Amino acid sequence: MKTGLFLGLATLDLIYLTGKPPGENQKVVASDCTIAAGGPAANAAVTFSYLGNVAIWAGVLGTHAIAQLIRADLAEYNVKIIDLEPGRSHSPPVSSIIVTEATGDRAVVSINATKSQVDRQAINQDILTSVSIVLLDGHQIAASKEIAQLAKSKNIPIVLDGGSWKPGLEEILPFIEWAVCSENFHPPNCDNSEQVFAYLSAAGIPNIAITRGEKSISYLSNGSYGSIEIPQIQVTDTLGAGDIFHGAFCHYILQNNFTDTLTAATKIASHSCKNFGTRGWMNKG
Repeated sequence: MKTGLFLGLATLDLIYLTGKPPGENQKVVASDCTIAAGGPAANAAVTFSYLGNVAIWAGVLGTHAIAQLIRADLAEYNVKIIDLEPGRSHSPPVSSIIVTEATGDRAVVSINATKSQVDRQAINQDILTSVSIVLLDGHQIAASKEIAQLAKSKNIPIVLDGGSWKPGLEEILPFIEWAVCSENFHPPNCDNSEQVFAYLSAAGIPNIAITRGEKSISYLSNGSYGSIEIPQIQVTDTLGAGDIFHGAFCHYILQNNFTDTLTAATKIASHSCKNFGTRGWMNKG
Protein backbone atom coordinates (compact mmCIF):
# COMPACT_ATOMS: atom_id res chain seq x y z
CA MET A 1 0.00 0.00 0.00
CA LYS A 2 1.42 3.36 -1.08
CA THR A 3 1.10 6.71 0.69
CA GLY A 4 0.54 9.99 -1.13
CA LEU A 5 0.71 13.55 0.17
CA PHE A 6 -1.65 16.02 -1.51
CA LEU A 7 -0.82 19.64 -0.70
CA GLY A 8 -3.16 22.47 -1.60
CA LEU A 9 -6.75 23.57 -1.58
CA ALA A 10 -9.82 22.19 0.16
CA THR A 11 -13.22 23.83 -0.24
CA LEU A 12 -16.79 23.01 0.63
CA ASP A 13 -18.63 22.41 -2.65
CA LEU A 14 -22.37 23.08 -2.93
CA ILE A 15 -23.33 21.37 -6.19
CA TYR A 16 -26.66 21.88 -7.96
CA LEU A 17 -28.06 20.08 -11.01
CA THR A 18 -30.27 22.33 -13.16
CA GLY A 19 -31.82 22.51 -16.62
CA LYS A 20 -29.80 25.63 -17.27
CA PRO A 21 -27.81 28.17 -15.26
CA PRO A 22 -29.83 31.13 -13.96
CA GLY A 23 -29.78 34.36 -15.91
CA GLU A 24 -29.34 37.78 -14.36
CA ASN A 25 -31.79 38.40 -11.51
CA GLN A 26 -33.34 34.95 -12.03
CA LYS A 27 -34.00 32.02 -9.71
CA VAL A 28 -33.99 28.40 -10.83
CA VAL A 29 -35.04 25.25 -8.99
CA ALA A 30 -32.42 22.49 -8.96
CA SER A 31 -33.41 18.89 -9.71
CA ASP A 32 -30.66 17.57 -7.43
CA CYS A 33 -28.08 18.84 -4.95
CA THR A 34 -25.08 17.41 -3.15
CA ILE A 35 -22.43 18.74 -0.78
CA ALA A 36 -18.84 17.49 -0.61
CA ALA A 37 -15.31 18.61 0.12
CA GLY A 38 -13.74 19.98 -3.05
CA GLY A 39 -10.55 21.53 -4.35
CA PRO A 40 -7.90 19.95 -6.58
CA ALA A 41 -5.71 18.43 -3.88
CA ALA A 42 -8.64 17.25 -1.76
CA ASN A 43 -10.52 15.55 -4.62
CA ALA A 44 -7.29 13.94 -5.82
CA ALA A 45 -6.61 12.64 -2.31
CA VAL A 46 -10.11 11.12 -2.09
CA THR A 47 -9.56 9.36 -5.43
CA PHE A 48 -6.11 8.09 -4.43
CA SER A 49 -7.59 6.70 -1.20
CA TYR A 50 -10.52 5.10 -3.02
CA LEU A 51 -8.10 3.27 -5.31
CA GLY A 52 -6.58 1.50 -2.31
CA ASN A 53 -3.83 3.79 -1.05
CA VAL A 54 -3.13 5.91 2.01
CA ALA A 55 -3.95 9.55 1.22
CA ILE A 56 -2.84 12.54 3.26
CA TRP A 57 -4.23 15.98 2.46
CA ALA A 58 -2.28 19.00 3.73
CA GLY A 59 -3.57 22.56 3.65
CA VAL A 60 -5.51 25.16 5.63
CA LEU A 61 -8.76 24.33 7.43
CA GLY A 62 -8.90 25.81 10.93
CA THR A 63 -11.72 25.80 13.49
CA HIS A 64 -14.67 27.28 11.57
CA ALA A 65 -17.86 25.17 11.40
CA ILE A 66 -17.48 24.81 7.62
CA ALA A 67 -14.03 23.34 8.19
CA GLN A 68 -15.69 20.61 10.24
CA LEU A 69 -17.91 19.69 7.28
CA ILE A 70 -14.83 19.36 5.07
CA ARG A 71 -13.09 17.25 7.72
CA ALA A 72 -16.10 14.94 7.99
CA ASP A 73 -16.30 14.35 4.24
CA LEU A 74 -12.57 13.66 3.89
CA ALA A 75 -12.72 11.32 6.90
CA GLU A 76 -15.55 9.38 5.25
CA TYR A 77 -13.15 8.58 2.40
CA ASN A 78 -10.28 7.76 4.78
CA VAL A 79 -8.21 10.81 3.87
CA LYS A 80 -5.86 11.84 6.66
CA ILE A 81 -5.58 15.59 7.31
CA ILE A 82 -2.60 17.78 8.15
CA ASP A 83 -3.94 21.24 8.99
CA LEU A 84 -1.21 23.80 8.35
CA GLU A 85 -3.08 26.51 10.29
CA PRO A 86 -5.16 24.69 12.91
CA GLY A 87 -5.97 27.84 14.87
CA ARG A 88 -7.50 29.71 11.93
CA SER A 89 -11.01 30.98 12.71
CA HIS A 90 -12.04 32.20 9.24
CA SER A 91 -14.19 30.06 6.96
CA PRO A 92 -12.46 27.89 4.37
CA PRO A 93 -13.44 28.66 0.77
CA VAL A 94 -16.96 27.67 -0.28
CA SER A 95 -17.76 26.93 -3.93
CA SER A 96 -21.20 27.19 -5.49
CA ILE A 97 -21.45 25.01 -8.60
CA ILE A 98 -24.23 24.69 -11.15
CA VAL A 99 -24.17 21.64 -13.41
CA THR A 100 -26.27 21.76 -16.59
CA GLU A 101 -28.26 18.54 -17.02
CA ALA A 102 -28.14 18.29 -20.81
CA THR A 103 -24.39 18.78 -21.23
CA GLY A 104 -22.70 18.09 -17.88
CA ASP A 105 -20.97 21.46 -18.13
CA ARG A 106 -20.39 23.27 -14.85
CA ALA A 107 -20.30 26.89 -13.76
CA VAL A 108 -18.34 27.61 -10.59
CA VAL A 109 -18.23 30.59 -8.25
CA SER A 110 -15.52 30.25 -5.62
CA ILE A 111 -12.68 31.86 -3.78
CA ASN A 112 -9.35 30.07 -3.82
CA ALA A 113 -6.52 29.95 -1.29
CA THR A 114 -5.26 33.50 -1.87
CA LYS A 115 -6.61 34.55 1.55
CA SER A 116 -5.31 31.49 3.39
CA GLN A 117 -1.63 31.24 2.46
CA VAL A 118 0.80 29.82 4.98
CA ASP A 119 4.56 30.30 5.05
CA ARG A 120 7.21 27.63 4.81
CA GLN A 121 7.52 27.39 8.60
CA ALA A 122 4.13 25.64 8.64
CA ILE A 123 5.77 22.54 7.15
CA ASN A 124 7.01 19.96 9.64
CA GLN A 125 10.24 18.29 8.53
CA ASP A 126 8.68 14.87 9.22
CA ILE A 127 5.70 15.43 6.92
CA LEU A 128 7.08 13.12 4.21
CA THR A 129 7.69 10.11 6.44
CA SER A 130 6.64 6.96 4.52
CA VAL A 131 5.31 9.05 1.59
CA SER A 132 5.76 7.52 -1.89
CA ILE A 133 4.48 10.41 -4.04
CA VAL A 134 3.55 14.09 -3.66
CA LEU A 135 0.95 16.10 -5.54
CA LEU A 136 1.04 19.91 -5.52
CA ASP A 137 -1.95 21.85 -6.86
CA GLY A 138 -0.22 25.25 -6.73
CA HIS A 139 -2.59 26.81 -4.22
CA GLN A 140 -0.01 26.99 -1.41
CA ILE A 141 3.11 28.36 -3.05
CA ALA A 142 5.45 28.86 -0.06
CA ALA A 143 4.49 25.54 1.53
CA SER A 144 4.76 23.80 -1.86
CA LYS A 145 8.29 25.09 -2.36
CA GLU A 146 9.31 23.79 1.06
CA ILE A 147 7.68 20.40 0.38
CA ALA A 148 9.30 20.22 -3.07
CA GLN A 149 12.77 20.77 -1.64
CA LEU A 150 12.16 18.19 1.08
CA ALA A 151 10.80 15.64 -1.39
CA LYS A 152 13.76 16.15 -3.71
CA SER A 153 16.18 15.50 -0.86
CA LYS A 154 14.38 12.23 -0.13
CA ASN A 155 13.99 11.19 -3.82
CA ILE A 156 10.19 11.31 -3.56
CA PRO A 157 8.65 12.13 -6.97
CA ILE A 158 6.29 15.09 -7.38
CA VAL A 159 3.23 15.55 -9.58
CA LEU A 160 2.08 19.06 -10.48
CA ASP A 161 -1.64 19.60 -10.98
CA GLY A 162 -1.42 22.55 -13.36
CA GLY A 163 -4.99 23.81 -13.35
CA SER A 164 -4.01 27.42 -13.92
CA TRP A 165 -0.78 29.38 -13.68
CA LYS A 166 -0.07 30.91 -10.28
CA PRO A 167 2.75 33.38 -9.56
CA GLY A 168 5.58 31.61 -7.78
CA LEU A 169 5.16 28.30 -9.58
CA GLU A 170 8.32 29.02 -11.55
CA GLU A 171 10.33 28.32 -8.38
CA ILE A 172 8.70 24.91 -7.95
CA LEU A 173 8.89 23.63 -11.54
CA PRO A 174 12.52 22.39 -11.34
CA PHE A 175 11.45 19.86 -8.69
CA ILE A 176 8.58 18.35 -10.71
CA GLU A 177 8.74 14.87 -12.25
CA TRP A 178 5.30 14.90 -13.91
CA ALA A 179 3.36 18.04 -14.86
CA VAL A 180 -0.25 17.27 -15.75
CA CYS A 181 -1.84 20.52 -16.85
CA SER A 182 -5.16 21.72 -18.19
CA GLU A 183 -5.44 23.69 -21.41
CA ASN A 184 -6.07 26.73 -19.17
CA PHE A 185 -2.53 26.51 -17.76
CA HIS A 186 -0.62 29.42 -19.30
CA PRO A 187 2.84 30.21 -17.93
CA PRO A 188 4.20 33.70 -18.71
CA ASN A 189 4.22 34.44 -22.47
CA CYS A 190 2.64 31.07 -23.30
CA ASP A 191 -0.44 31.19 -25.52
CA ASN A 192 -0.60 27.62 -26.89
CA SER A 193 0.36 24.08 -25.98
CA GLU A 194 3.62 24.14 -27.94
CA GLN A 195 4.81 27.12 -25.90
CA VAL A 196 3.69 25.45 -22.66
CA PHE A 197 5.62 22.29 -23.53
CA ALA A 198 8.69 24.38 -24.33
CA TYR A 199 8.42 26.42 -21.12
CA LEU A 200 8.01 23.40 -18.83
CA SER A 201 10.74 21.45 -20.65
CA ALA A 202 13.12 24.36 -20.23
CA ALA A 203 12.35 24.26 -16.49
CA GLY A 204 13.63 20.67 -16.45
CA ILE A 205 10.36 18.72 -16.27
CA PRO A 206 10.79 15.40 -18.13
CA ASN A 207 7.12 14.37 -18.40
CA ILE A 208 4.37 16.83 -19.36
CA ALA A 209 0.72 16.26 -20.30
CA ILE A 210 -1.98 18.73 -21.28
CA THR A 211 -5.59 17.64 -20.80
CA ARG A 212 -8.31 19.18 -22.96
CA GLY A 213 -11.62 17.96 -21.59
CA GLU A 214 -13.20 15.42 -23.94
CA LYS A 215 -10.44 15.99 -26.53
CA SER A 216 -7.26 13.91 -26.64
CA ILE A 217 -4.44 14.46 -24.15
CA SER A 218 -1.20 15.79 -25.59
CA TYR A 219 2.02 14.75 -23.91
CA LEU A 220 5.78 15.17 -24.09
CA SER A 221 7.85 12.51 -22.36
CA ASN A 222 11.65 12.56 -22.44
CA GLY A 223 11.62 14.41 -25.75
CA SER A 224 8.90 12.35 -27.46
CA TYR A 225 5.47 13.80 -28.29
CA GLY A 226 2.23 11.82 -28.43
CA SER A 227 -1.46 11.84 -27.66
CA ILE A 228 -3.94 9.76 -25.66
CA GLU A 229 -7.54 9.43 -26.80
CA ILE A 230 -10.36 10.01 -24.31
CA PRO A 231 -13.19 7.45 -23.96
CA GLN A 232 -16.43 8.74 -25.49
CA ILE A 233 -19.23 8.62 -22.92
CA GLN A 234 -22.62 10.08 -22.09
CA VAL A 235 -21.63 12.95 -19.80
CA THR A 236 -23.70 13.76 -16.71
CA ASP A 237 -21.29 16.00 -14.80
CA THR A 238 -17.72 17.12 -15.56
CA LEU A 239 -17.15 18.67 -12.13
CA GLY A 240 -13.91 17.47 -10.53
CA ALA A 241 -12.96 15.24 -13.46
CA GLY A 242 -9.52 16.84 -13.66
CA ASP A 243 -8.96 16.41 -9.91
CA ILE A 244 -10.07 12.78 -10.09
CA PHE A 245 -7.72 12.31 -13.06
CA HIS A 246 -4.81 13.58 -10.97
CA GLY A 247 -5.65 11.28 -8.05
CA ALA A 248 -5.81 8.30 -10.40
CA PHE A 249 -2.58 9.42 -12.07
CA CYS A 250 -0.80 9.35 -8.70
CA HIS A 251 -2.09 5.81 -8.14
CA TYR A 252 -1.10 4.37 -11.52
CA ILE A 253 2.24 6.16 -12.00
CA LEU A 254 3.65 4.23 -9.03
CA GLN A 255 3.22 1.00 -11.04
CA ASN A 256 3.17 2.00 -14.74
CA ASN A 257 4.98 4.16 -17.29
CA PHE A 258 3.80 7.67 -18.16
CA THR A 259 1.64 6.87 -21.18
CA ASP A 260 -0.01 3.81 -19.64
CA THR A 261 -0.76 5.91 -16.55
CA LEU A 262 -2.37 8.65 -18.64
CA THR A 263 -4.55 6.05 -20.35
CA ALA A 264 -5.63 4.44 -17.08
CA ALA A 265 -6.35 7.80 -15.44
CA THR A 266 -8.52 8.91 -18.38
CA LYS A 267 -10.73 5.85 -17.86
CA ILE A 268 -11.28 6.72 -14.18
CA ALA A 269 -11.95 10.40 -14.91
CA SER A 270 -14.30 9.60 -17.79
CA HIS A 271 -16.21 7.14 -15.61
CA SER A 272 -16.63 9.85 -12.98
CA CYS A 273 -18.36 12.07 -15.53
CA LYS A 274 -21.22 9.59 -15.87
CA ASN A 275 -22.46 10.48 -12.38
CA PHE A 276 -23.67 13.66 -10.70
CA GLY A 277 -21.27 15.18 -8.17
CA THR A 278 -17.67 14.27 -7.39
CA ARG A 279 -18.44 11.15 -5.32
CA GLY A 280 -21.25 9.42 -7.23
CA TRP A 281 -18.89 7.37 -9.40
CA MET A 282 -17.43 5.75 -6.27
CA ASN A 283 -20.77 5.00 -4.67
CA LYS A 284 -22.08 3.30 -7.83
CA GLY A 285 -18.92 1.35 -8.54
